[in-house]
Amino acid sequence: MSQGPAYESEDVLDLVVVGGGVMGLFTAYHASAAFDRVVVLERGTVGDPTTASYGRTRSYRKDYLDPLYVRLADDAMTLWSQFERETGTDVLVRCGCMNIASAAVTPDLADTYAQRSTDVMARLGVAPDLLRDDEIAARYPYLRADLAHLDPAAGLVDLAAVTGALTRTLAARKVAVHERVETTAVVPDLDLVRVQTDIGEFTARSVVITAGHGTNDVLAAVPGCDLQVPLTKDRPSEAKYFVPPAGERHRYTADAMPVIAYLDTGVYVHPIVDGVIDAVKVGYYNPPDIPRDRTGVSDIADFVAKVMPGLADASASDVRDVDQCDYDLVADDEFVLGAVPGAPHVYVGVGWRGTGYKFAPWVGRTLFQLALQDGTVYDIARFDPSRFTDPTVAAAADGPTAPEEDAR
Repeated sequence: MSQGPAYESEDVLDLVVVGGGVMGLFTAYHASAAFDRVVVLERGTVGDPTTASYGRTRSYRKDYLDPLYVRLADDAMTLWSQFERETGTDVLVRCGCMNIASAAVTPDLADTYAQRSTDVMARLGVAPDLLRDDEIAARYPYLRADLAHLDPAAGLVDLAAVTGALTRTLAARKVAVHERVETTAVVPDLDLVRVQTDIGEFTARSVVITAGHGTNDVLAAVPGCDLQVPLTKDRPSEAKYFVPPAGERHRYTADAMPVIAYLDTGVYVHPIVDGVIDAVKVGYYNPPDIPRDRTGVSDIADFVAKVMPGLADASASDVRDVDQCDYDLVADDEFVLGAVPGAPHVYVGVGWRGTGYKFAPWVGRTLFQLALQDGTVYDIARFDPSRFTDPTVAAAADGPTAPEEDAR
């Protein structure tokens, strides 16, 4: 399937995007607002439920331990609102995000993710609201928490709404989105790049690769390129849907319950969103840098018993649908975003893990700026893909993940 016209091979395009996930579509979205000739090539199909970009909901929030990610997430939230205005589509569920901790689970409350991330956010002037004990008990009687920090500006992204808005807008701008296309070569040629595929050749001023787990296959198709990103597949260790009893359902809907994160235990909780998902989603990702004896929480059932007993009477089932997919995780747990070494006018973005979706409008805008506007105002040196062309750096990236970075 293609949206919009397929340009003739002799025509020079402004941009070819290889990879039609949310990062690639947002790159095309920003590029097509300023340039007429943009093409997206997707190996599979846009909206494939088995890929990392799709599902029902993802959280958007800015509670990170790293100030850079806080700033970027805050900017991404602004871009999400701008995207809603530009497309006339509601894609954000503004339910808030609340980081919690329980002294029975993590006795040193000052050393919890909730408190440490709040400290970072406070230094940057975007501190969340601190709830008193009586407020926690009154507003969230199903919780056992001694600390709760609520960011009312955060919440959930409706993924189907985003995909719909992007595809409609790209179609209206006559962006060609080709599905089930194999990219066989990406060849820099003086000031242009030739992209060879099984449906023909495309010549463009720049190419952006946002192919997720297929990124290394595309990089291998760039002559002389020795960049291979150390990618692995990542997904929650366990994910379950909980359907509360009918009389309790109102407590768990997005108008009453925020996203809840207890990242010291590796658990996040999404509320019911009417018309999107009729169950509470609980995910457990078992972070490798958190010793199991630190929290004593071993799985979702254990979390419910110790922290969220209000769900004890809910009917539970494993997540087996579009909300259970593989993310692309980079060995050093940092984004890979920038120019492909040794390949003029070719750029790559990958390594978003489960955290990346919230950054999608920022990632897309940044890749567009790199490819067609001679750079970005952001200092993204730490995301430079060339770090994986130096054998010593690549070897170090295979070591243990830093605690500050893993819980993004």
